[in-house]
Amino acid sequence: DEMIREEHSFLLELANAEIPVVAPLSMNDQTLFKYGEYRFSLFPRFGGYAPELDNPDHLLQLGRILAQIHNIGEISPFETRPIISIEEYAIKPLRYLMDNKFIPGDLEIAYSTLVEDLIIRINQCFEQAGHYKTIRLHGDCHHGNILTRDDNFYIVDFDDSRSGPAVQDLWMFLSGDRNYMTARLNDFMEGYTEFRDFDPRELHLIEALRTMRLIHYSGWLAERWNDPAFPIAFPFFNSQNYWEEQILSLREQASLMQEPSLVWHRQ
Repeated sequence: DEMIREEHSFLLELANAEIPVVAPLSMNDQTLFKYGEYRFSLFPRFGGYAPELDNPDHLLQLGRILAQIHNIGEISPFETRPIISIEEYAIKPLRYLMDNKFIPGDLEIAYSTLVEDLIIRINQCFEQAGHYKTIRLHGDCHHGNILTRDDNFYIVDFDDSRSGPAVQDLWMFLSGDRNYMTARLNDFMEGYTEFRDFDPRELHLIEALRTMRLIHYSGWLAERWNDPAFPIAFPFFNSQNYWEEQILSLREQASLMQEPSLVWHRQ
């Protein structure tokens, strides 16, 4: 309950600062309600379409909004919501997957040894980034959690809000080859730095965070696999093909983490 209320409090704080988010409705100073055993909240119905991440103007506007979210996010810390860390996003998920025998026997050693090697490389990326400022974040800022309406952008779905480095809220906008990602990064930063400074050392974390998300996602699905809704919603998970594809994707990440970080060409 406290984690949900903390998410709602952050959203209301952003909305009160006129930042375009979709915040929960409050009644009698409450945003979290119960009916029997169920928790629920009410949000305004809100529609739109996803931004075009290859559109420089869209990235410019998103940069401006995320910078303002981060300015509010650094005012005070989360007290109960989790922190993005190697332990939570890589070590614990691997342990859960191995302890509960989710990985097919013929792939178990390949997957576990690969992830163990990746954890070493992730640690190296964090060492290169050095000490960074930990702030309140959206935490899951992919294009599906952004709505465009009437040429304006709105950020939704803060249910994965947590504390971490600012770069967590921008790396999901970056994919493709190195030149393409560099161009998109600079489009985003043009808007971001109108409202907030950015520590370029955090760019060392982009591929590490992308790798951690892949590992964490498998663990997240595994922990919920006994919920009857999950095999229906995620039929691709826990198949031989799924784990073979995960190994291929993680091997690609191992190579990417060996490359130099992206370069931000400051204006």
